[in-house]
Amino acid sequence: QVQLVESGGGLVQTGGSLRLSCTASGVRVGNYAMAWFREAPGKRREFVAAVAVSGTYYADSVKGRHVISKDSGENTLYLQMNSLETEDTGVYYCAGGRPSSRSVYYSAGYVDWGRGTQVTVSS
Repeated sequence: QVQLVESGGGLVQTGGSLRLSCTASGVRVGNYAMAWFREAPGKRREFVAAVAVSGTYYADSVKGRHVISKDSGENTLYLQMNSLETEDTGVYYCAGGRPSSRSVYYSAGYVDWGRGTQVTVSS
């Protein structure tokens, strides 16, 4: 059974940084695509970033500020978030699966999900 557990969220001021982690069990992170999605209050869950065999993918809103990576030895997915903005506030979810290269941006492309970690950016 696959389990994904997020950590690293918290409260930070605008311009600050956070690193989110997603530790996997029951699956090797090197064997499938993984992604971060976020859900802001009153908004739909949206794509943030993904890493797959085909490459890395970012939402336009985070490109150049956030970096997604995987550590196969630690079996962990990371999201380094820099130059944080209030619009980055939300619950961040880790996801895993085998989406096609066109589906990496969509939550339906992933079958395994964590419970989320809260990120709050204050001005």
